[in-house]
Amino acid sequence: MATDHTYGAEEFGIDPSIHTVIVGVDGSDSSVEALRWAVGQAAHNNSHVIAVAAWTWPETWGTAVPFPSNWSPEEDTVAMLDDIVAPISANFPDVHITAKALEGHPKNVLVEASHHADLVVLGDRGHHHKVAEKVLGSVSHYVTTHAAAPVLVHRTHPTR
Repeated sequence: MATDHTYGAEEFGIDPSIHTVIVGVDGSDSSVEALRWAVGQAAHNNSHVIAVAAWTWPETWGTAVPFPSNWSPEEDTVAMLDDIVAPISANFPDVHITAKALEGHPKNVLVEASHHADLVVLGDRGHHHKVAEKVLGSVSHYVTTHAAAPVLVHRTHPTR
């Protein structure tokens, strides 16, 4: 079972003297669009953007799932962040963007990050099916109700 960690401002790379925007990134299209939006906004107000992705070791119940001995969920998460952040950073060279892959459940990592941020930005996942809306978005819901900073849920698609 994965253990969630408590992180301070230094683990998030936060300078308290600079306006900081935390963006939750999980590789989904909506999280990439949320990051792109946040970086675009940061270009106008000199904010520091921190793209945060959480990782954990997979949990299994019953039969163990074999993983290659050299597999690392942390390294996979870092690679995913780098692939997402690099092209956005290239389009906004004047914006300071940091990518952080931190161990823990996303909802806990993002709520902890909110204690050191001026704003938290999340994607909406773009699901419009009524059943899916009831099941998905639990991280967004948790963060919006527990964060210490304001939370903006970036809508990728207009409400229908």
